[in-house]
Amino acid sequence: MKLIRKMAAIAVIGGLCAAAALTGCQKKAQEAIIYTNADDEAIEAMKKALDGNGYEGKYILQSFGTSELGGKLLAEGTNIEADLVTMSSFYLDSAQDNSKMFQDLAFDTRALADYPSFYTPVTGQEGTIIVNTEVMKENNLPMPKSLKDLADPVYSGMVSVTDVKSSSTAWLLIQALISAYGEDEATNVLSGIYKNAGDHIESSGSAPLKKVRVGEVAIGFGLRHQAVADKASGLPVDFVDPTEGNFSLTESVAAIDKGNKTNPLAMEMAECIIKNGRADLLSIYPIPLYQGESRDSANKSTYPMVFSEKLTADLLTKHQLLSENAKVQ
Repeated sequence: MKLIRKMAAIAVIGGLCAAAALTGCQKKAQEAIIYTNADDEAIEAMKKALDGNGYEGKYILQSFGTSELGGKLLAEGTNIEADLVTMSSFYLDSAQDNSKMFQDLAFDTRALADYPSFYTPVTGQEGTIIVNTEVMKENNLPMPKSLKDLADPVYSGMVSVTDVKSSSTAWLLIQALISAYGEDEATNVLSGIYKNAGDHIESSGSAPLKKVRVGEVAIGFGLRHQAVADKASGLPVDFVDPTEGNFSLTESVAAIDKGNKTNPLAMEMAECIIKNGRADLLSIYPIPLYQGESRDSANKSTYPMVFSEKLTADLLTKHQLLSENAKVQ
């Protein structure tokens, strides 16, 4: 009898352990981990789309800087903890080339442009020159027409830009300079801009705009849609589309391919973000990306341009080196 009781107890304990393990697996399968480099506004729009369509409580979203998340993608590949990522498209391209880590999308996106089969864009962002009209007037500064103008010593101490080592916003400026002038002259122009910026070379893409808003500097380089919104709200902020071009970047969504450990929620959530989140995202980042989308005249840039080379992490590294060389000239 003692032996029978002992065996019965072992069986009960084993059953409880198995049930606990199964429950743990089910819980994990019902929850997806999302990594993103998106701005706060985009994160809120994506969360709204997910929460409003049955996924509330079924995901954990973690935010990273672009360089940090890009490094994780390239270093970790399919071993990354995330099931779903929203990230600068060029980093997704490089990570896929490096590790073949993303699934092909399982839904029709109806995107306006052609994109790889494993991602589709969440937002599009363009660069432009941003000015504080009051500071410009107070200091009797001429209105710039080009990025090259920002290297003019007349703007000494009055310019704020972002360091391309830490923010992809700065890459829009560097792409424009290289496209217009070639690498050597672009380095010279960038050196002049950095000299005028002095201590106002920022690590955050939104920092130049914030400094322009409060009048700490007269001129900045930043995202066009933010300047349009500030002007519309009545702030003393205006923008000038540089003659070198309004270059753009997209941030896209992609689901990690982990073989038989792939989380099925990842693809569902990718589709949900695009199909249910674009209306709110477009109101913040007003570049049409999908059929049926449009933008008003204020959000139509004057010189939309695309860089001649494919954007990759390696190309970014090359342009970061150009930027560092410009700092020491």
